[in-house]
Amino acid sequence: MPVADLLAAHADAWARATRAPFLDAVRDGSLPPAAFDTWLVQDAHFLGDLLRFQARLLARAPRSAQAVLADGCVALVGELDWFSRVAAERDLDLAAPQLPATIAYGDLLYRLDAADVATALTALWAVERAYLDAWSAARPGAGQYRPFVAHWTTPGFAGYVAALEAAADGSAVDGAAVDGAAPADAAVFLEVAEAEAAFWEMAR
Repeated sequence: MPVADLLAAHADAWARATRAPFLDAVRDGSLPPAAFDTWLVQDAHFLGDLLRFQARLLARAPRSAQAVLADGCVALVGELDWFSRVAAERDLDLAAPQLPATIAYGDLLYRLDAADVATALTALWAVERAYLDAWSAARPGAGQYRPFVAHWTTPGFAGYVAALEAAADGSAVDGAAVDGAAPADAAVFLEVAEAEAAFWEMAR
C-alpha cells in the first residue's frame, strides 16, 4: 500500500507524534522559552544524526531516489547552519549533551542502516512528514515562536516531503516486485511515531 495509507491505519500513534502539548503551547504562546531552547538544542543534535543517516542512504538508494535524497542532504546542511545562527542569537550551547529521547532517536536511525532501502525511505518520509504535520498543527504560532513555525512549514518543505513519499512508494513497489517485500513498513512507521512523541515530551 502507499506509505500515506499508514497515516490513517495508525491514526492514534500519528496523533501522539504530531499533536503534542509542546506544540499546543507554541501555538498559544504558553511554552516557556527555556523549554523551547531545550528542544532547539536537541533538534540540532537530531539533525546531525539525520544528515549522516540520509547521506548513507543516498549511497545505496536506487537511482530514482537519489535526487530527492541529495537535495535533502543539502537542505539539512543549510538547516544546521541556520540552527547555528539561531543558537548564537539565543545564546544556546549546541554542544550540550544529548538527552535520552535524542539518543534513542539517533539509535533508530543508525539501526536503519541495516534495513532494506524501502524500509529506510519509509522511515525518512515518516520523520519529515511528522515534522511538517506537527509544525503545521502549531500554526501560526504565538509571539516569539511564529517565525519558527513559518520556517518549518514552507511550501518548499511540503514539496520535499511529497517527493520523499513518491520515492518511498516507488522503492517499495520495486522491492515487492523483486522479493515479495511488503509495500510499506508499518513497524518502522510506528517506531518513528513513538520516537517523535518522546521527542516532544522531552522538552517539557
